[in-house]
Amino acid sequence: MSKNKEIARIFERMADILEFLGDNPYRINTYRRVANILSELGTDVEELVKTGKIYHIPGIGPSSVEKILEYLRTGKISKYEELKEKVPEDLLELLDVPGIGPKTLKLAYDKLGIRSKDDFVRAVRSGVLASLPGMGEKKLQNIMRGLELYERAKERMSLIEAYQLGEDILLHMQKIEDLYTNIELAGSLRRRKETVGDIDLLVAAPKEVWSKIHNHFVTFQGVKEILGKGETKSSILLENGRQVDMRTVEPHQWGSALQYFTGSKEHNVRVRDIAKARGLKLSEYGVFRADTEEWLGGRTEEEVYSLVGMQTPPPEIRENTGEIELALEGKLPKLVEWEQIKGDFHLHTNWSDGMGSLEEMAETAYRLGLQYIVVGDHSPSARVAKGLDMERFRMQWKLIERLNTYYNPKGFYILRGCEVDILPDGSLDLPNEFLQEFDFVVASIHSRLNQDNTYRILKAMENPYVNLIGHPTGRSYGSREGYPIQLDKVISMAKETGTALEINTFRMDLPPEAVRKCMEVGTMVAVVTDAHAPSHLRYLKLGVGLARRGWAVPHLVLNTFSVEDVREFVRRKR
Repeated sequence: MSKNKEIARIFERMADILEFLGDNPYRINTYRRVANILSELGTDVEELVKTGKIYHIPGIGPSSVEKILEYLRTGKISKYEELKEKVPEDLLELLDVPGIGPKTLKLAYDKLGIRSKDDFVRAVRSGVLASLPGMGEKKLQNIMRGLELYERAKERMSLIEAYQLGEDILLHMQKIEDLYTNIELAGSLRRRKETVGDIDLLVAAPKEVWSKIHNHFVTFQGVKEILGKGETKSSILLENGRQVDMRTVEPHQWGSALQYFTGSKEHNVRVRDIAKARGLKLSEYGVFRADTEEWLGGRTEEEVYSLVGMQTPPPEIRENTGEIELALEGKLPKLVEWEQIKGDFHLHTNWSDGMGSLEEMAETAYRLGLQYIVVGDHSPSARVAKGLDMERFRMQWKLIERLNTYYNPKGFYILRGCEVDILPDGSLDLPNEFLQEFDFVVASIHSRLNQDNTYRILKAMENPYVNLIGHPTGRSYGSREGYPIQLDKVISMAKETGTALEINTFRMDLPPEAVRKCMEVGTMVAVVTDAHAPSHLRYLKLGVGLARRGWAVPHLVLNTFSVEDVREFVRRKR
């Protein structure tokens, strides 16, 4: 659904330009709303146009529909082209930098004569930007950090972006699935690394059809340039600047090629050294005897590792951080698997800042095969996120009760939950007498993100009604580094109090190294989507990959619990 993203990006950029120009706030908000809706649609926008459903989507008015139709006809939106003429394009790129908003940029434009990204960066580094009104030292530091994060992010894409792109590529390749026997996304995406450079695609097929496969691959939507198209490898550069490489191998080479192209480099070097010590040679084409070049195997990854005398390490932990030694001893842990996941503990609906209704979120989760969800809309302090007060929560509970009469007989449960704010002194913004009425409580920090927040989290975990700490380190990978925190203390207190720590898929918080520490001390974790739209719920599978990257084992992952066991987990702490 790359067209959805392309059009959403244009609406978002139009809103940025209008805000820069000081235009009507209503129009700015309208464009941002349309951008959000398009980003989260579960259906391709072209399909919605064909069926006429585009005219009935709440939040997308006739004027916006016209712009969408124009883009689908011409590949452009004339209003956007007109707006771009009013602001230097190079300057607009800065709006993607964390910490730099349209108002800051307009101030620099008007007061300092800044007309390009380079001008702005020089003004930051020379201290000239500090002369602007309202530009305190903290804000300046945030901008400098944002610029660093932005430059790093340009080099590599986030795991979420890579995962979405990978899904689109696999859908494209499915059109010729009768030609190949195996297909897989490899590299750092398969290892679920937080950032991904290029997308690596591996295909196994008989040699005689390789050219057809490569011919189809380079027709992927959004190709800017075909960097190369050969017998075994093709590379394309997309319009968004991302590169995708595809390799074809024969079916009997599938396992050795998948092992080789999954990596990591450090893992593969160690495995090859072990093979060499055993008189073997290992490459993407198979496992061979070093002296005679006799091919011994390579059909599956299991066959490759077995010939080298090892268990097969899960892809997510192939980083040469202890997995090889355990694999040689046959002592690899059994990591949590997607098939063991029964629920999601943190999602939002349009009762607060989500885009999907409670009914839509529940139905999507049910269709994904989950057994339960915790509805975790915001509490009153989150005013920007339309946080619910006690009266509105009680209204929501009535709807949950009605929906449960329909879903419970089907084996699906909606749990009454909330994402309660942890206040600056560590207290919560809902009273205990009310919190005890929830089935499950997530507590999170949303303010004072620059200070050490260890005390706030420790105090919140002492509350008998807090079951899960949301996005514990405050990081949002690629846009915010997180607040200072003594993580060892938090992990220890979580175990002591019977509180779980969240692995937030979108924020990639907890990071894998912290998850591994939780596993070492026996602290419970919970994988969540923090979904704000029905389409986000599918990323729970990606979150399980992040948990596996942190060596998470099933009995310490709350999502593997049945709904009865979740209730018991809550009861034990209370």
